Amino acid sequence: MNQEDLMKRRRFLGSSLAGGAMVGAGASAQDRKATKQLSEPGVGSSTDWHVDEIIVERKQAGKPHKGKMLAAIQPHCDDIPIYAGGTVLKLIDEGYEGILINMSNDEMAGRGATFGEVIRNNELDTREVARRMGLKEVEFLLYRNHIMDGAQMLEMRARLIFLFRLYKVDTMLVYDPSGLYERNPDHYTTAKAAEAAAWMCGSKWDYPEHFKAGLEPYAVKERYYFSRGPQLTNRVVDISDYIDKKAYVNVANVTQGPAGDNGARLRRKLAAEGKRLPLLGEDDDTANLQYTKHIALRRDRERGQMHGLEYGEYFHYIRPPQSYANRYVAENTVPL
Repeated sequence: MNQEDLMKRRRFLGSSLAGGAMVGAGASAQDRKATKQLSEPGVGSSTDWHVDEIIVERKQAGKPHKGKMLAAIQPHCDDIPIYAGGTVLKLIDEGYEGILINMSNDEMAGRGATFGEVIRNNELDTREVARRMGLKEVEFLLYRNHIMDGAQMLEMRARLIFLFRLYKVDTMLVYDPSGLYERNPDHYTTAKAAEAAAWMCGSKWDYPEHFKAGLEPYAVKERYYFSRGPQLTNRVVDISDYIDKKAYVNVANVTQGPAGDNGARLRRKLAAEGKRLPLLGEDDDTANLQYTKHIALRRDRERGQMHGLEYGEYFHYIRPPQSYANRYVAENTVPL
């Protein structure tokens, strides 16, 4: 990356994190009102963005996304619940159907006496997470945990292309392939494989044997990228109405992650010391939900409050492509 590109990234990040304007619910209208795009994605154009304001995406009434499909993609069983669980719940509530794609076998994190037990426990948690989020299917790709960067990127990409076409995925949520810092190789490998697959699945020239099996080219049109570290942020999703359900989703990840049954464990530990934390209530279920909402998910509260919300999730959002040529023709065509 040259110095000019680096400065562009710094300006993008600085303007994104400095503050935000709260606007209406329609995402496309929001983008047109609140951002200046230097050039639109398309043939021969740049995809650089200059963001003047962060967009706040709010809950929409009814089912405006009925008929659409989302794919929530994660290397490990707790990634989507932590970083994008509220947004998935919101989109499902607004009419989306969805699938969960778990890239690794989750062998390197969580409780269990053997690798096999850890893998099994995480799989059961992941299935319950998907159920609580309202997703209709879970796909396990079972790459070795923590060494996904040593796996075949080509194979990962091909399998994702197949799934995107099979389910006709319109929108995906995944780690940001342009994240500024990430130490976990599974995170950035998943992000890069998903980004390439989302583009290639719309081409009739990539894996044409799929079409003999009844599939069709189908491009992923919209992306919500999240990150554990610093990222290019241009959208905050208001998850205030979904925070209790997001906590319930995260409680399902008992084997690993910051939530699970940590509230009940803390409550029992304090009781053994002759102490109690009023937040945790009088039973294990209350303790787990309250611990998750107020402690494990505190970042959502802090981020939301920065934008006048109770709770919010941050994203680098890529909107559906818009053709300048088509818009120009529509606005300037005259009768013969």
